[in-house]
Amino acid sequence: MTGAYVAFGGNVGDARTTIARAIDAFCEGTHVTLLARSSYYRTPPWGVTEQPPFVNACIAVDTRLSPRGLLDRAHEVERSFGRDRRNETRWGPRTLDIDILTYGDDLIDEPMLTLPHPRLFERAFVLVPLVEIAPDATIGGRSLREALDRLDTTGIERLP
Repeated sequence: MTGAYVAFGGNVGDARTTIARAIDAFCEGTHVTLLARSSYYRTPPWGVTEQPPFVNACIAVDTRLSPRGLLDRAHEVERSFGRDRRNETRWGPRTLDIDILTYGDDLIDEPMLTLPHPRLFERAFVLVPLVEIAPDATIGGRSLREALDRLDTTGIERLP
């Protein structure tokens, strides 16, 4: 089993319910086992700012899947919740977005998969929930907490 961090987000429909159901589908227990789940956060949109706020969460898992297998699982779950990556605006509205953030300590740079996630340290909407479940973690030699301290967290709100 290998540990991984995974981010979930969405801003179309009932995003919180969609994310909760998607986490359950992603972590079926045989190949992917849930270890920790963050709170849900309402976050301002990133990239394309003229759209509704997102709901974001992060999870820690143990997996028997390869990095590519875990990515395939993420895409399969996204599709099952109505996401069509081919016909959407980059960083635009979506029912569900699942990003693999890390896979153990692996460094991967392939056309469809880069780990750790290449924009991880730029995105407060990912680091806030990730630091909640892994406050002392380092990724690629960088402290998550220190990286978060350098970012603007304005508008990020923990949901009850």
